Amino acid sequence: MTNTQETPRLLGLNNSNRDFSKANSWGKNQFNSSFPASLACYMYQQNIEPIYLTLDQQLNVIHKTINVFNLFGLNPFSDHLFFAFESDFVPYRKYVVNKLPRVDLVTIDTSKNDLCLQGLEIKLTALPDNSTYHLRDNQYGCELVIRPDTIVYLALSIAINFQDNKEEILSYFDPVCSKIEDWSNLNCIKDKILNLVDILDQFLIKNIDKQKPLILQPVWKTIGKSLKLAQNCLDLFVWSDFAFTRLFVDVTKNLVTSEINNIQRPVRSLIWLVKMLYEFAQNGKIDYRLIIDSLTYNTKNDKAFALSGSNTHKYMTCASLTKPRITKSEIKQIILGNGQDFLSPERRLDGVILSDPDIFN
Repeated sequence: MTNTQETPRLLGLNNSNRDFSKANSWGKNQFNSSFPASLACYMYQQNIEPIYLTLDQQLNVIHKTINVFNLFGLNPFSDHLFFAFESDFVPYRKYVVNKLPRVDLVTIDTSKNDLCLQGLEIKLTALPDNSTYHLRDNQYGCELVIRPDTIVYLALSIAINFQDNKEEILSYFDPVCSKIEDWSNLNCIKDKILNLVDILDQFLIKNIDKQKPLILQPVWKTIGKSLKLAQNCLDLFVWSDFAFTRLFVDVTKNLVTSEINNIQRPVRSLIWLVKMLYEFAQNGKIDYRLIIDSLTYNTKNDKAFALSGSNTHKYMTCASLTKPRITKSEIKQIILGNGQDFLSPERRLDGVILSDPDIFN
């Protein structure tokens, strides 16, 4: 007879739309979001708070901590907390044209008519990445690849604060945005980019107290470029919606110091965000699909942008990035009931060769 202890599962995720007793809930795409949620539960259990990256009045990303209770909106071990993976954040539905895209994790309070608490994007990132593995470990960084739907959720996360006061958004954005005749035309937009940066920055500074969690970024650290986990290998970083804007706004500021002949992805992400906020202020709805599909600037929109670890390091650098607080021996307290037997990592030839010492002996 099988008891609860032997049932494959992840700590804390007893109420979710994934059945961890079945192998198909342990695929790569599922594990990349469910394991981080379980890791957060474990950290709460151990009284360890994730690093919270927020924006200050000087537009610098600063480090605080956030309790997992506040991250999820409820005690992570509450019987009333439901983890809805790959779901849409229902409160945002009425603010978009057509169907709302899904987000990696929606936390729900089942005791309050399935009240949506948080909508979080999850980015499981390796430490170090290819741009930093050759450096000392206090210089390691993680690559971040951001999808267009994340910009949609960023815009909605900010916009919902002004659902009853859209005029405040307009007061910042309209003087510049109303003068852009054709947002899809490079010649119409390129001279306005620094203005867009400035109005967004001033708007965020004025409303700095309204920022909230948006991105859950777990890091897993290896020994250099090898496939071997470091002894201290796991930690959690959380980006506020405001702090997250720095990843593409700061790049944009550096790019536009020279003449712009093309719109690179970080700059385009800035344009998308401003256009979405402006459209929300004008109409109360965002036609995000039209914005993303029409404002391409001859670049594929399969992703919003990507930043290497050498670029993300300056925002994330801290003791917990150099030496993550969760050790590899603790993983067995997160993955329970032999759930690891369901894991099927991608087969990569370089990884197989590197991990088999007998090949070269």
